[in-house]
Amino acid sequence: MTRQRYFFLILILGSLATLGPFSIDMYLPGFPAIAKYLHTTTAQVSLSLASFFVGISAGQLLYGPLLDRFGRKKPLYIGLTLYIIASVCCLLVKSIEALIILRFVQAIGSCAAAVASVAMVRDLFPAKDNAKVFALLMLVISASPMLAPTIGGYVTAAFGWQWVFITLAAIAALMLIAVIFSLPESYKPNPDFSLKPKPIIQSFLSVIAEPQFYTYAISGAFAFSGLFAYVSGSPLVFMDVFKVSGTTYGWIFAILSVGLIGAGQVNNVLLKRFKSEQVVPVAIVAQVIISLVFCAGAESGFFGMYGTIVMIFLFLCCVGLTNPNAAALSIAPFSQNAGTASALMGALQLGIGALASAGVSMFNSYSALPMAAIMGITSIIAALVLFIGRRNIKHHFVPDASEMMAAH
Repeated sequence: MTRQRYFFLILILGSLATLGPFSIDMYLPGFPAIAKYLHTTTAQVSLSLASFFVGISAGQLLYGPLLDRFGRKKPLYIGLTLYIIASVCCLLVKSIEALIILRFVQAIGSCAAAVASVAMVRDLFPAKDNAKVFALLMLVISASPMLAPTIGGYVTAAFGWQWVFITLAAIAALMLIAVIFSLPESYKPNPDFSLKPKPIIQSFLSVIAEPQFYTYAISGAFAFSGLFAYVSGSPLVFMDVFKVSGTTYGWIFAILSVGLIGAGQVNNVLLKRFKSEQVVPVAIVAQVIISLVFCAGAESGFFGMYGTIVMIFLFLCCVGLTNPNAAALSIAPFSQNAGTASALMGALQLGIGALASAGVSMFNSYSALPMAAIMGITSIIAALVLFIGRRNIKHHFVPDASEMMAAH
């Protein structure tokens, strides 16, 4: 494979992988404008974010079998087309209920891109290059939380919130063209692959029965769900409570993303001296302490805008340490059905994240307290699951380098 072809394939796969993160982050600065247009509240608009998380969670389980049965490109065609249609419909909505439903449909479409991009890395590149390619993909994905809300803030300020969905539809259309004409079919359709529920469910049950999986996958999912609470609650906190503009909020979101991304890089250094199973409990305990301090300060009104930013930054640093290690430890016991384990882990993360996101929306408090409270509750549950579940693990399977890259 030539260097130019190598770069072009990574560019396409990286773009596909970022469709979901862009869809989540880009419209956040438009929450107040959407709420005003639909005659509702910012908290209600955030339910459209929760429905997106539910859609991605369901899609994780849906597309894995479809990609193995029909090849990689046909499910991609369907997913991207569905995404484009849903995006166009989002800009035409007249009620918050319609937006919530359409965001769910949009998520189902975007999930095809996320799942296919990971599968195609293993199809198109030699096994020895997988870790390097995953690292390059993660570099592209890591830029999304910094770029998407900032771009969304400027687009909303200049043209209105509807143009965010026009932009997302245009991006997906370009991806669809690239997939049709420039991305090879990397996996021959397998008509013998069963889509019947029973063998699929049996495969999932065999994964769930492994103590190392359920301990780290569930604790990691609850720890990670604090991030979803932040994403869902931050538009109200910063734009409604602290009265910053959409563009300023985009920059705040980008700055806070440095905590998550930077911690991932620090984690690579820590793993040279410590094991993943040593890093996870320390990071989760720190996450519990920080979230409880944040919750107490938010309840008493102690933290202003800058104090809130500092507390969220520290919380995201903990998430950045917990998530890749818990994810890698979750899939480490599996060799034959690593794809099933990965899909189930992703579904758990996004499903619990959707509940955390919806939980923030259920409060009517005009403060940072709902967001901080959900962060604290999910962190405590994560710690309990971890320390109770570890008692059932007889032998820790150790993740290899490629699993650590995939977990990032």
